[in-house]
Amino acid sequence: PNLIKHMLLSAPEQLWVSDITYIRTQLGFSYLSLITDAYSRKIVGFALHPNLEATGCIIALEMAIAGRKKDSPFILVHHSDRGIQYCSKSYTELLNRDRIAISMTESGSPYDNALAERVNGIVKNEFFPKRIYRDHKEAKRSIGIIIKNYNEKRPHGSLDYLTPSKAHDMSGEIKKRWKHYPYKKKDIEKDQMEAV
Repeated sequence: PNLIKHMLLSAPEQLWVSDITYIRTQLGFSYLSLITDAYSRKIVGFALHPNLEATGCIIALEMAIAGRKKDSPFILVHHSDRGIQYCSKSYTELLNRDRIAISMTESGSPYDNALAERVNGIVKNEFFPKRIYRDHKEAKRSIGIIIKNYNEKRPHGSLDYLTPSKAHDMSGEIKKRWKHYPYKKKDIEKDQMEAV
């Protein structure tokens, strides 16, 4: 089920969003799995893998879990599309083992996982636009540097112009530079009726 429809975030470690994007090489494609903290926009887990097996997603998830704040008072939700990697037994067992709630999109629409899609676009289009790597090995070497630069050097307007790493590590709420428009009560009731 989609657990994040009406979720309001107030700190890191409440919601992770995940997605896979394609990285072009002269020998074909490699596949970049990203896990992003939805509040801080920090990429907390990533892996570049030569194929679309669940292994790349699992490596990214293990990285995210290893770097988790252990003192977080929140129940963490992991949100993804319904890709076979995220539905795999190995992946869901890892989430369940660490008591991470599983949320998935209800349709095939990219809007249901918009933040993950947005981060994919930033990483690909701002840091290596139209780049074609020689091979998987060269792409893999570059990805770590790109993610580090994204996390530590790229300020976000939505984070009061902090970098994702600074936003992730700070205490207190981040000043938002936009107004939040919550669902109207009738929209929430309609969604609840459709779920029945």
